[in-house]
Amino acid sequence: MGGMTLRMDVDSPRPPVHYNVRMNTRDAGNNKAGGTDAVDRLLEMWEREWPGRDVSPLGVISRINRASRLLTDRIDDTVGEHGLPGWGYRLLATLRHAPSQQITPTALARAVMVTSGAMTKQLDRLEDAGLLYRMPDPDDRRGILIGLTPRGRELIDRVILAHIAHEHDLLAGLAPDERDTLAALLRKLLLSIGDTAEPNRQ
Repeated sequence: MGGMTLRMDVDSPRPPVHYNVRMNTRDAGNNKAGGTDAVDRLLEMWEREWPGRDVSPLGVISRINRASRLLTDRIDDTVGEHGLPGWGYRLLATLRHAPSQQITPTALARAVMVTSGAMTKQLDRLEDAGLLYRMPDPDDRRGILIGLTPRGRELIDRVILAHIAHEHDLLAGLAPDERDTLAALLRKLLLSIGDTAEPNRQ
């Protein structure tokens, strides 16, 4: 993309998460992976502070939160090698898979889970880089649509392929059936807490 690089200073920096985790042989023996993680230590601390209290939800929620942070950081590093910040990848990838590759600002903000104010700044930068465009919505006189330019589509197609290959590497520690089971359980959890797919724009 002609050496064009978008700096990542639109996002608030996320400090890395570090825990001093020591091995616990009792937990290691019960863990199929043969080791403990940071959440095992967290659960031990809570169980000592609140004996008899069921703190098992922490084992699920804390691991989801930690996995999200770690995976996002690694994915952002991968897409950054192509000159895109993580937020830019998420916006362009959402546009790439939208019907007719156009979407309203409201639907886009909801899909990438950012505020409209933050997204406006991000869209401005991507538009200035020639990766997307804004146009009047023919179905709404007061609305606009956002779409990919040819340059934006060429870039995001290239980055998506690299991203998919990297995701295979990130999930290499899980067998195919374990991935399917995990995906099904996460889908069930998301639906149970109100996350649903956006209806397609016709």
